[in-house]
Amino acid sequence: MRVPVSYVLRNLVARRLTTLLTAGGMALVVYVFATVLMLAAGLRETLVATGQPDNVVVIRRSAQTEVQSAIDRSQAGIVESLPEIAVGADGTRLASREPVVLINLPKRASGKPSNVTIRGVTPAGVAIRPQAVLIEGRMFRPGTSEVVAGRSVAEGFRGGQIGETLRFASRDWIVVGVFDAGRTGYSSEIWGDAEQMMQAFRRGAYSSMLLKLDDASRFDAVKAAIESDPRLTLEAKREPQFYADQSETLAKFISILGTSISVIFSIGAIIGAMITMYASVASRTGEIGTLRALGFPRSSILVAFLGEALALGLLGGVVGLAGAALMQTITISTMNFQTFSEIAFSFTLTPRIVAMSLAFALSMGFIGGFLPAARAARLRIVDALRAA
Repeated sequence: MRVPVSYVLRNLVARRLTTLLTAGGMALVVYVFATVLMLAAGLRETLVATGQPDNVVVIRRSAQTEVQSAIDRSQAGIVESLPEIAVGADGTRLASREPVVLINLPKRASGKPSNVTIRGVTPAGVAIRPQAVLIEGRMFRPGTSEVVAGRSVAEGFRGGQIGETLRFASRDWIVVGVFDAGRTGYSSEIWGDAEQMMQAFRRGAYSSMLLKLDDASRFDAVKAAIESDPRLTLEAKREPQFYADQSETLAKFISILGTSISVIFSIGAIIGAMITMYASVASRTGEIGTLRALGFPRSSILVAFLGEALALGLLGGVVGLAGAALMQTITISTMNFQTFSEIAFSFTLTPRIVAMSLAFALSMGFIGGFLPAARAARLRIVDALRAA
């Protein structure tokens, strides 16, 4: 015979204040836990979304980032000759040779400097990034000292708005447009003409190449051709995988640090749940004796009190997740440890994070309620009725 679920829920309602306080403590822990996971997921999604499945990034072998890479002009010419590269409407190959440099710019709000990525692109490079859409002004003219700024740069850094001037590489660069690349890493970059960037920064080699394949399924053939050619010391990656790798270090750091903090905080929430449940057992000793006298077995008593603790955990989990969900409206920027550049991204709530957060909340409820529930189940009928 089982204790009715309505009995469990009525007991929680009868102790509204302690129920709310205990569930509130768990909600705060779940909120921290979920927002940390959302932060890491937002970073991963931002960088993975930067890539197109039929685009290939080519960098120097063993280089971890574009800034560390170098591709000379002869190597670039060999790569551009690959037959798998798509051809544009004007008959040109959709391959872009790109220098990538980090510069310091002051933040618009605080004036503190931070690294921003400067990318030299070609007309083909713009064409094979359809996620980047011009929202203000116009595109830079090739062969000039004009640049366009990603939306995050325009909003977050001084000199990034249309008509403003940026000073770097001993030249003044006029911002003539602002582009929005959605929730991707490109929104945190500044683009200008590739050859002008090469001259300004006195570079003899490009940082990377971006290729568009005529058939995404031919990536393995392109990768093999590039990495087996003795004239090349390069490697090729699909663009989504390349940017996913860029998020690995920071996302892992955020997840480990945040999870550690959440586990420490959860100890307090578990103790709070345990105190609440012990108080519940102590105040309902007579009820427990009556239930046992009516024929309810010890297992039913155990399940009933565990059910209360799990309900507390679930309530805290739902409230914590509701608070964490509101964080999706916020965009933050931080330094990516792997690329040393500033990147803007948003909190992202995924079904996996929802499941993990609820499981974490239920775990706190179970751990906090098990010992009090076991004590309630061990009470003898005579002792419980006498105490009443």
